[in-house]
Amino acid sequence: MKARISRKIQALYPRRGESGASQNQTRRGFLKTSVALSVSLLVPAALRGGNLLETPAKFRVLVFSKTLGYRHANIPLGVETIRGLGAEHGFAVDATEDSSVFTPANLARYKAVVFLSVTGDVLNAAQEQALKDYVLGGGGFVGIHGALFGPSACLDKWAWYGELCCVTFKNHSAVVPAEVEVEDRSNPSTVGLPETWRRTDEWYNYEGTPRGKARVLATVDESSYKGGTVGLDHPISWCRAAGKGIMWYTAMGHTEESFREPLFLAHILGGIELAAGVRHADLTPNARPAAMGKD
Repeated sequence: MKARISRKIQALYPRRGESGASQNQTRRGFLKTSVALSVSLLVPAALRGGNLLETPAKFRVLVFSKTLGYRHANIPLGVETIRGLGAEHGFAVDATEDSSVFTPANLARYKAVVFLSVTGDVLNAAQEQALKDYVLGGGGFVGIHGALFGPSACLDKWAWYGELCCVTFKNHSAVVPAEVEVEDRSNPSTVGLPETWRRTDEWYNYEGTPRGKARVLATVDESSYKGGTVGLDHPISWCRAAGKGIMWYTAMGHTEESFREPLFLAHILGGIELAAGVRHADLTPNARPAAMGKD
């Protein structure tokens, strides 16, 4: 699949090993650079002429990345990348780490809320109620990587959030290559992905399973890496209806390189658009494929 990675993103976040002079020169050229961040299934041409939003915004999303526990180093790059996706695809992005934005009136401005590797007990009771009412009333929720329910992960004292996520975070592997098997290839977040997607990440283990409660979109093959403890059926991305709203989650996205991968960006773009209700998919919980066998 042909791909062109945005030089603007690379300018802000150069790879390790570049000299300081090279990094400074790259940053100086940032505002002059205009190259699309896309894969063939994404609309090319983005961020041209210094305009933040190339296409008029069709909707608005809130990216929340507050951390009170482990903080992923790729959060700034993730935020900037989601802004770039919005500029490419016609949605506005507000990003914050201020929990006070979780009020009914403010959340009503957004089609979806993105939890970008949020960790810790970041919302008080009133803010939790506002988010719950927002989702059940038709708002979209997108969880990326660290935003999974559980101790040492996100909002582990809030039972409803655990129900929304379907599983409880347990631990993870090292950052290693593995094979992701795409199970539902018609979902907006997986439609352009290869059937077997080979990529490097940190692979989460959980207690429980989304199987039977959510629609599993992809699994990771534990035979392709060391450190998996979930079993033969190891979901890695899923979505579900939650009241009138939609929840979409991917456990991938630990590394900075993830937010430079065109296929991963297509994955999260589809998740955002699905949760926001601008693209549609089957949310019916699916059974484990027979070919997967038994644990």
